[in-house]
Amino acid sequence: MNENKNIEGAGVSPASFSAASPSITTEKVRTDPGALHVEKAPNSESPQNSEEASRRVFLERLSIILGTMGALGLAAPAVGFIFAPLSERAPRIWRKVGKVSGFKVGTTVPVRFEDATPLRWAGVTANTAAWLRRVDEERFIAFAINCSHLGCPVRWLPDADLFLCPCHGGVYYSNGAVAAGPPPCPLTRYPVRVKNGDVEIQTRPLPFAT
Repeated sequence: MNENKNIEGAGVSPASFSAASPSITTEKVRTDPGALHVEKAPNSESPQNSEEASRRVFLERLSIILGTMGALGLAAPAVGFIFAPLSERAPRIWRKVGKVSGFKVGTTVPVRFEDATPLRWAGVTANTAAWLRRVDEERFIAFAINCSHLGCPVRWLPDADLFLCPCHGGVYYSNGAVAAGPPPCPLTRYPVRVKNGDVEIQTRPLPFAT
């Protein structure tokens, strides 16, 4: 009662005070610092943010390009080591296989010599061989010891007068022609010469078929 009297004494009726109360409460909520406040995100980036994004994309692309170039630079020597032999012509070198006097007319014997392109670390694998036949006092014929099928070493059978490959049953006549089996072509022949009393064979890569 005293509170109502005070309000009436101030020239404000209780009804008008009650009607004004909701607006006062609402105003407090609007001005309350603790009230939920959500700001709408800007529609576009600022010029500074756009410039930073462009710089970041440029640096990423530059790093990818530099990384790729570095990888290619490291891989180039390895690729060259692998594919260089394919583009180079193998040298043809004359190798001594023995004195003329050491071979009897009409015989076919194995001779060994160093490959035309030996590697420093190859060791004994740098050596290859051939079947050498002395036809007469001046002429020699040299056959590759490797089968023309898959490169297995062939054997000379003097009693049968044939070359035989033990791997897949390839058979060759005494002149190197195919007699039977899977070999697609005759035995490879090496050039032979006599120089200063020595018999020499010219080495070269062997063409193998599959």
